[in-house]
Amino acid sequence: MGWFSFFLASLTIVLSVSQANSHYQPPNTKQFLACFETYLSSNESVITPGNASYTSLLNLHIHNKRFKTQNTPKPVAIVLVRSESHVQATVRCARSNGIQVRIRSGGHDYEGLSYVSDVPFVIVDMFPLSIVNVDVGTGNAYVQAGATVGQIYYEIAQQSKVHAFPAGVCLSLGAGGHFSGGGYGNLMRKYGLSVDNIIDANMVDANGTFLNRKSMGEDVFWAIRGGGGASFGVITSWTIKLVPVPPQVTVFKVKKSVKADATGVVYRWQEVAPKLDRDLFIRVEPEVVNGTVIVSFIGQYLGPVERLIPLVNGVFPELALNRSDCTVMPWVNSTLFWADFPIGTPIQALLPTSREPPTIYSKGKSDYVKTPIPKEGIKKIWDFMTKYNNIWMQWNPYGGRMGEISPSATPFPHRAGNLFLIQYFVFWKEDGPEAYNRFMNYSRSFYEFMTPFVSRSPREAFLNYRDIDVGAKHASNSTSLKDASLYGTKFFKENFDRLVKVKTMIDPDNFFTYEQSIPPNSG
Repeated sequence: MGWFSFFLASLTIVLSVSQANSHYQPPNTKQFLACFETYLSSNESVITPGNASYTSLLNLHIHNKRFKTQNTPKPVAIVLVRSESHVQATVRCARSNGIQVRIRSGGHDYEGLSYVSDVPFVIVDMFPLSIVNVDVGTGNAYVQAGATVGQIYYEIAQQSKVHAFPAGVCLSLGAGGHFSGGGYGNLMRKYGLSVDNIIDANMVDANGTFLNRKSMGEDVFWAIRGGGGASFGVITSWTIKLVPVPPQVTVFKVKKSVKADATGVVYRWQEVAPKLDRDLFIRVEPEVVNGTVIVSFIGQYLGPVERLIPLVNGVFPELALNRSDCTVMPWVNSTLFWADFPIGTPIQALLPTSREPPTIYSKGKSDYVKTPIPKEGIKKIWDFMTKYNNIWMQWNPYGGRMGEISPSATPFPHRAGNLFLIQYFVFWKEDGPEAYNRFMNYSRSFYEFMTPFVSRSPREAFLNYRDIDVGAKHASNSTSLKDASLYGTKFFKENFDRLVKVKTMIDPDNFFTYEQSIPPNSG
């Protein structure tokens, strides 16, 4: 059987299964495949279910066991993107033949929306498109969408010891999705988010046209920097502006138990962390250890330890920071510290490596806090956590540069007025529907419990901490503008209306759609 016939047979089988649970008209598979043969000079980039590497490639960037089950919908094909022309061919062929695309770079989508759909779909796998070119002379870097955050940090360090870029601490995040949703990290109080430091981008629109900042226009360029690129096109690369850092930075981790005075220290942290020197970032991470909540205070200071100790102890003596808690290192090494690697790990660990299959199921959520949570409220949080035992939290401080950037400068609106952002992470290892329902209900119960302590009208949420519960209870691929406003106002607040206008302009037929995408205004 030739490649084309084999591909067609495999695709037809998968589509027949998908159609059983879909209201969509069957795509024209024969024309879809013929279209690929017209555009692609080689079939090596198109991986179908009959290919020996299909399963391993599909699973390679799945980080959550929830989406690695036999019942998880599978793509009719995976296109390994090695050039912009691969993206253009995929978009044109999928659109003309009724097949949806899902765009995956690092695969960290908490709800699997970058590689799962309930209608026939193709994964546009950006991971092979991973070049990073750093130009210290201009202070810029060219970053392809499949490059990981760790790879970016590594390549910057190869050229300079005094440059960095504001992005996340999870090293396997892909630049395509991470940047387009905001790009949140421990340099935010000094330099803002990733999107605040992006100066150009390349993308393929719904017509398969290749665009840069000039040709896409400032409205689209605004939208893809925090509005989620997957609503507007396929981001293929970014041009980022590097930021200066000192040759040495100081990091620390201080752990306190609630059996001691962690509650009082956390309460005080809420008051001081957003007001600290913008060179200082202190994250709070509560977790349950042997039935007790242990709170880690993880910090980074863009300067020497000799300045850090008096700075912290002068305004935050409750932390009781000691010189022995601190380690001085180059900025690039601090990225490994934040990723929980042992101190002294070679920076080659920043580069992508083969991953073990996911071993846990997880559910993520987010909240913004605008007024300090009372001590009694904090104690109730600890009680809730110890009752269920399977939750981990991050409290990320605001202030500094984050309070100076206009909420409309990018689609990311969560700026001044926030004390900190909370990430909730419920995890479990047990298989089966009973465990799934129990822990998902726990996540939702905890989120409901937190209602009095967080933002309201709207209850804000962070797009990149993907949570399908935000907005409509029954999200689908055919979300109406009215339904979309339920999650759109929580992710983007007043910026949602402008995002809809941009969507209507660049993708009026809504080809780029997913469960929480920006819809066009069809009326």
